Amino acid sequence: MVTLVAFEYMAVAVAMPVVARELDGVPLYGLAFSGSMASGVIGTVLGGRWADLRGPLAPLWAGVATFAGGLAVAGFAPAMEVLILGRLVQGFGGALVSVALYVVVARAYPEEQHPKIFSLFATAWVVPSMVGPAVVGIVVDTAGWRWVFLGVPILTALAAMVLRHGLAGQPVVGGQAEPAPGLAAKIGWAAVTAVGAGLMQYGSSGDFLLVVAGLVVLFVALPKLLPAGTMKAAGGLPAVVALRGLATGALFAAEVIIPLMLVDSRGLSPLLAGFALTGGALTWSFASWLQGRGVFSRMTNLRGGSALIALGILAMGAVTFDAVPVWLAYPSWIVTGFGMGLIYPTLSVLTLEISRPGEQGMNTSALQVGEAVFSVVAVAVTGALFTAAGSGYWTVYAATLAMALAGFWVAPRALAAQRARQVVTV
Repeated sequence: MVTLVAFEYMAVAVAMPVVARELDGVPLYGLAFSGSMASGVIGTVLGGRWADLRGPLAPLWAGVATFAGGLAVAGFAPAMEVLILGRLVQGFGGALVSVALYVVVARAYPEEQHPKIFSLFATAWVVPSMVGPAVVGIVVDTAGWRWVFLGVPILTALAAMVLRHGLAGQPVVGGQAEPAPGLAAKIGWAAVTAVGAGLMQYGSSGDFLLVVAGLVVLFVALPKLLPAGTMKAAGGLPAVVALRGLATGALFAAEVIIPLMLVDSRGLSPLLAGFALTGGALTWSFASWLQGRGVFSRMTNLRGGSALIALGILAMGAVTFDAVPVWLAYPSWIVTGFGMGLIYPTLSVLTLEISRPGEQGMNTSALQVGEAVFSVVAVAVTGALFTAAGSGYWTVYAATLAMALAGFWVAPRALAAQRARQVVTV
């Protein structure tokens, strides 16, 4: 299920130029992405509270149904507006699935197995980024773009049957006795947050007023969805959420600009530029595997991972200068991917460890909302800086390097709750 959600996330980005042309929907191109992201934020918040209240199965199966249903609507869409509707439903369903599966892990697996499970989750996200573009390209060229959407529901149905069989007899039924307070307000703030992120997404192409407006909206709304103290990286869960946002924001914002820099500035072909990103995806998966086997301490995973992300971004930034050999781009992103592979699943494990029974869904939703919104903000701000500086690649790498270094500073705070729990246990 994780692989299918990840594959469709990537596949739409590859196929959408063809879709927009065929449906005469180029003016609505951006909405196909921002709409899915907006509904995903709402789905994450609702799914987390729902899983805490009733157990993860109800939001999980609702998510599977809406994810597949949204894809079917998009695949049969006669017009761009209908396709966007399908994307809204798909994004909502994929978010329900993602947050519910974290709660399934918390309830169905003993705590000592969580690192291995989350290393598999990380691999399930990374693998589509390696093989997905080629698969989507073949599907679009042979069967047509509609099968990029219509093929996945078939695979989703098969995966759901396997998942249902695996969940039989597992202790995942039931939740809190009473509803968590403030759910309606949380969903409202999630909608406002989605609007703010959408404004920033649209403004990243050069409309600075939209970027500023989006930042103002997020400044007000986002803290309502995150643990108190997240913006200050307070110890424990707030620092976990902050570090996840800083790491993913730094990596994704830098990664967005890499192909453009390597092709337009350094003269590589799109294929060779893509190989630079593939190396990072491979080491992300490998480092996640190492994390799952406890090869390094958690402090090493978090601080060392942050340092490696910073080092890789610094090296990639150096490639923007003609005096630096272009081949440095390949090892630089291998290093960055390895750092991300250490950090990402470790923070997932910590989130469940910190969470008390009945809070796993709520805390997971905070982790995932923070990750998504921090990434949107990082991409939008660096895009605006890039435009303002006149294709200033160095501005993107300077900003993302600062984020990675901030993560290095935050990392010890993310382990504060774990250390406190060990003291209590002793």
